[in-house]
Amino acid sequence: MKKIIEIDAREGLESLLGERVILLCLNYFYAGKLVGVNRTCVKLVDASVVYETGEWGLPSFKDAQPIKRKALYVRTGCIESFTTER
Repeated sequence: MKKIIEIDAREGLESLLGERVILLCLNYFYAGKLVGVNRTCVKLVDASVVYETGEWGLPSFKDAQPIKRKALYVRTGCIESFTTER
């Protein structure tokens, strides 16, 4: 049986481009605006290292330290999971 299947080319990290995200990685959590995605890394601007999230339902993280740089690049191989920020 043949079926019609919709294919969404923007799935996964690519679907979140332009959104504020949190990346749950092997060692640290990172939050910021996702502005770039390729095979090896993602690019965050206005980024922070999240040392303690606090309760997930709260409007901000309990301890997020801003990275005072133009951009932060995170290797995709280190990302365990991701979602939009709050």
